[in-house]
Formats: sequence, structure tokens, C-alpha cells
Amino acid sequence: MVPVRNGWSPRWRPAAALVCGALPALAFPAPALWWFAYVALVPWMLLLRSAATGRRAALEGWLGGAAFIVAVHHWLLPSLHVFLIPVAALVGLLWIPWALLVRELLGGVPAAGRAAAALVLVPAGWLLSELARSWQGLGGPWGLLGASQWQVPPALRLASVGGVWLVSLLVVAVNCALVLLVAVPGARVPAVAGVAGCAVLTGAVWLWAPRPEVAGGLRVAVVQPGPVAGQDSVERRFAAGEWLTRALAGAGAGADAGTDSDAGTDTDAGTGTGQAVDLVVWGESSVGADLTARPDLARRLASLSAEVGAPLLVNVDARRSDHPGIYKSSVLVGPLGPIGERYDKMRLVPFGEYVPARALLGWATSVGKAAGEDRMRGAAPVVMDLPAGARVGPLVCFESAFPDMGRHLTRQGAGLLVAQSATSSFQDSWAPAQHASLAALRAAESGRPMVHATLTGISAVHGPSGERIGAALPTSASTAAVYEVPLARGTTPYVRFGDWPVAAALAALAAYCAVAGSRSLRRPGPERSAPPARTVRG
Repeated sequence: MVPVRNGWSPRWRPAAALVCGALPALAFPAPALWWFAYVALVPWMLLLRSAATGRRAALEGWLGGAAFIVAVHHWLLPSLHVFLIPVAALVGLLWIPWALLVRELLGGVPAAGRAAAALVLVPAGWLLSELARSWQGLGGPWGLLGASQWQVPPALRLASVGGVWLVSLLVVAVNCALVLLVAVPGARVPAVAGVAGCAVLTGAVWLWAPRPEVAGGLRVAVVQPGPVAGQDSVERRFAAGEWLTRALAGAGAGADAGTDSDAGTDTDAGTGTGQAVDLVVWGESSVGADLTARPDLARRLASLSAEVGAPLLVNVDARRSDHPGIYKSSVLVGPLGPIGERYDKMRLVPFGEYVPARALLGWATSVGKAAGEDRMRGAAPVVMDLPAGARVGPLVCFESAFPDMGRHLTRQGAGLLVAQSATSSFQDSWAPAQHASLAALRAAESGRPMVHATLTGISAVHGPSGERIGAALPTSASTAAVYEVPLARGTTPYVRFGDWPVAAALAALAAYCAVAGSRSLRRPGPERSAPPARTVRG
């Protein structure tokens, strides 16, 4: 008969770890069950606290972490194929320290002091895993638990104070408190106190944290050409963007122009006043040739800018004529051609835009759609000046997942953040919704509005508090829409103080390790037994 510990059969524990680890993915778009994030970790933590040994907890933490990565990024399977599994297995190792903390602090019957410590250290341990996998080489900060709260106003207020990191900490703390309530009746007091503390902190931030002060606005047009296939897709996509932009200008720049009945019909997206727009934004890879090498394309874009009466922010995905290699670059084009400094994408998508350690992992190109040639990286962020007086901070695709990039652009004077994206390879998956949701977090963190413009949807605009502006453009839309985007002044605590929740979490973990190490050194070791007596025989 198989022994059972706390209701979990050892035979089924690995499978249970995989299922439990995958559950939090349901809190993210497209399911977007944001409320589920506050209970999604409970089954996994109950499993870990009942592990018979630390080795068992480490195994189940690793399996659960790998399952979480696969569940959140399952839409990568058509591109990476089976290569997603070893990547998930590698990144899943980052959850082992958290799993050991859960077993150590929540296992058995923790006293009130240990339960209170768990409410601080278990969230800190989770944040450590999020911080480690946020390194670009490990895939970047996609699927941070706090990002599941992108549509919850109190959570966005928390993000303005401590970034997405603070939201993650509170979500895990609530899960930890629920585990104590369910499994440790004697720890109900610290558990209830923990939940109450999270509620009080959220309420205090909601009431007293500084709010962005609206100061003026911009009329921004988002051009989304929609899916284009075929060998001449690059030219046809350019032509579609050109037509939509010209149609928008012909409509007086106050109405939406589109070819899809679902697109651009929300009256919040355009005011219908006929006023000129201040900026037109195209998506990632909207221009497939270097504008210096193709002056004809530059002239066509300049003509569009003159017709619309506003500069165009396009994205060039091409081999540059003045530098070796392929770059993805945000370029501002006015009536006389490109103006100001271009921005070259700095943080590239692993395997999608470059292959890490290509000499070792280059075989990934033979089993999936990994990049055949590495894109080149830009050197520094750029803030662009608009004729209307506002300043724009561009990001390209994957970069909108990084909290620090929006913060740095804001500190450099950007009044509007713009992410140019393309998720056409994952059109019918969760990817477009997941990517669009990140704009709400970056807007709330920075206190600046953010435009998320894509080639094929979902395009969305968020105000300086992370609130939705107008209607999002779905993946079915081929359209151009105008948004009244409020600008804001002031500085959020997150912009001013940075990733302080991460520093606090690391300090708490360091203090715990120091105390545990000190106790280990003070603990008396086993007494050495006396050597056996020797007798003399004679």
C-alpha cells in the first residue's frame, strides 16, 4: 500500500505539482480571471508544505515552475515546438528556493511567529524567482503574477507606488494567508492580520498616493493594417498602412477609417470633431526596408505626414545601410522625411530575434521558427520631440514587458510612451491579449499614458493611471482609429524610488538567511563518543 502524507499520495505528487503550477496562468489574458490569482497558488503551496523532505519540495517546486512557464507561454509551441519544454525546465529551477521556503515556514504546525514570518518571506521568495527570470536571457518579465491585475484599479494604484513587483508581493501574501487559514487553524490570527494588512495597505495607497495631474492632451491615431500573408506581405502591409492613414486624413482625422465592421466604431476612440491629429503610430515591422536605402518609401511616408498634418512614428525592420546587421528601429517621419534620432530596439526576444549562445543552441532553428540571423541591439533609449511640444518614448514589442524601460523613459522626459508591436505569428492565441495588457501596468507605473500599436491587434491605449482610453482594436480589425490621450505631469513613487519592493524582499531574505545561519552555528553538535578502552593482555 502506498503511504500517504497529508492526503497526497507520493505516486501522484509529481502530476499534482504540474497541474497546480499551471493554475495561475488562468489569471492572465485571455481568460483574464484576475480574481483567481489570489487563490491560484493555494493548491501548490498546500502540496509543498506537505512534502516529506526538502528534496521532494524542490522537485515539486521545479515541476510546478516549469508547468507555469509552459501554461503562460503555451502559444510559443508553434514557433519553438518541443524546445519550449527544455526552456521551461531550465526556468522552472528558479522556483526551487521558493518551494523550500514554503515547506520550511508553512510545513507542520507553525507557531504564530513562524506563520507571521511566512507572510513576509514566502512572497519575497516568489519575487526572487520573478526577478531572476526577468533577465532578458531567461525570457524576460513576461507573466509576472502582479501583471494579472492589469484591469484592477486598486492594483494599478499599487503599481504606481512599487511597480508590478509590489502587486506580486501582495497577491502571494494573500495566497499565503489563505494557506494558513485552511491548513493551520492555530495560525488564524496572523493569517487574518496578514489579509487585513494587505487591505489596509491597498486602501492607504488608493487614498493617499499621489495621482497623475492631467495637463493637456494629444490626438493619437493608431494604424492597424491587419493580417497580411504571402511572399509580398511586406509591401502589401506597407500599402495597407498607407491607405488607412490616407483614408483617416480624408475623413477629417476625427472619425475612424477601417475595412472591418468590428473596428473603430466606439465613439470614445474618435471625437468626430475634425481636428487634426498630433501623431500617427504604426506597428512593429510596418516598414520592411531601410529608409536611407529606399528613399521612395521615405517620400511616401513624408507625403502621408503632410496629408495628415502630423508626424508618423513607424517601425523599420531591415538591414541598415550605415551599420552592419538587421535592426528594429522606431523612426519619426515628418513632411520633409525622417526627423530626429531613431530608436533601435535594445532588448531582443530570445530565439525570436536572436539565439542565445548560438554556437551551442543554434540547433533550435532546425526544430522551430527560431531566428536564422541575430538582430542587432540598440545602445540607448531615445525620447523624441513632437511638433506639438510633447515628447514620446518609444518601445518595441517585447520591451513593454520590462518595468524599468518605461521608468527610464519617463525620467528622461517622455510624456507619452508608445509600444510598437506585432504578434501576428500568434494571432489566434492568448499572446495578443497578454501583450496588450502590459500597457496598463507601464502607464500606471510611470504616470504617463501609453499607446500599444500593433500590426494585427490587439491595439490599445491607456491613460496615466492605467485606465483604458477608448476601445481596443481586436485581432479581426483592419483599421485606423483616433484616441484622445490625456497627458499628465508629476512623478509617481515608482518612477522616483524605483524597484524598492525588490530591495525590501531581498533584504528580508538576507536577514532570514543570516538568522538561520547564526542559529545553525550556535546549535551544539553531537558529542563525540569516547574511544573504546584498550586492555593489556598478558
